Amino acid sequence: MDTRFLLSYVTVVECGSLAEAARRLDITPAALAARIRTLEEDLGAVLLRRSGRAVKPTEAGLQILDQSRNVLSQVSDLRAAATNRQGIGQLRVGSFFSASTALLPPLLDSLYRELPDLSVFVDVGYSPELSRKVIAGELDAAIVVEHQFIIPKSCEWHPLTEDPLVVVAPRNLAGEKDAHALLAREPFIQYDRRIWGGRLADRYLRERGIQPRVRLEIDGLMTIAALVSRGIGISLLPDWAPMWIPTLPLVRIPLPGPAPTRRIGVLRQVRGPRDHFVNALLRHATEVCSAGVGEP
Repeated sequence: MDTRFLLSYVTVVECGSLAEAARRLDITPAALAARIRTLEEDLGAVLLRRSGRAVKPTEAGLQILDQSRNVLSQVSDLRAAATNRQGIGQLRVGSFFSASTALLPPLLDSLYRELPDLSVFVDVGYSPELSRKVIAGELDAAIVVEHQFIIPKSCEWHPLTEDPLVVVAPRNLAGEKDAHALLAREPFIQYDRRIWGGRLADRYLRERGIQPRVRLEIDGLMTIAALVSRGIGISLLPDWAPMWIPTLPLVRIPLPGPAPTRRIGVLRQVRGPRDHFVNALLRHATEVCSAGVGEP
C-alpha cells in the first residue's frame, strides 16, 4: 500500500472537500480522486461519500481513520529515525496561532542549542483541535490556550503563563481611564469568538451589558494589535506580552476589578517514547515565558 494514498484519504476527511485537500497536497483533484479509488480497491471498501459539496467518511472509512493516522505517524517516525542519530523519530509539537509567531521561535532557538540534531514537526492550529491530537497520540505535546475539556490520565497539563483581559487602544487614548466607557463608545475590533480568548472577551461584555460598536471580527492577536495601532478601533484582548513592542503605538487600559484570565500551557503525552525531549521542550518553554518573551 502506498502511504501517499493513505495520507490523501486522511487529508480529504480533515478538509471535508476534495478540492481543498487537493490544494493542500499540491495535486489535481482528478489525481486525488484516483488515489482514493485505488485505496478503496486495495481495501475492498468504499471510504468516502459525497454530501452536497462536502465529502464525508463512510462507516468503513471511520473504522480505519484512527489507524490510518497512526500508520502515517509511525512512517514519519521511521523516516526521521533513519536520518536521526538519536533514533527516536520526530518530536511532534502543536502550537496555537499566536504562539507560533511569538513564543515558538525563541523556544525552538533555545531547544536547538541544547539538542541540535533533534527533528521536530510543528502543527499550527486551534487549541481544541491540537488538544484532541495530543490526547489521540498524534502529537507528543502542544502549546495551547486552556479551555474546557477533560484531561485523560494519559496526558498532563503544565501552565506557562496567564494573561488577564485588558482594553488595547491606540496611544492617543492614553489619558482615558474608564475602560467600560471606551468599550461602549469607540469602534471595536472583536477577537474571534471561535478562540477561547475571544469567548472570554465576549462573555465579559455580555455579562456587563456593554454593546460595543463592532467594526471587525478577526483572529490573531498581533494582527489586532496592528489594526488598533492604526486607529481602526480598540479591542478587549488577553494581555499578550509580544503585542507591547516599541513599533506599535499602543496603550493598555485595565478593566475595573478582577479581570478574566486566559491561561497558556503545554498539554503533553506521558510515558511516551519521546518523554526526554518533551521534558526538554517544557523546560525551555517555561524559561522563555519566565523571561517575558516579546516584551520590549
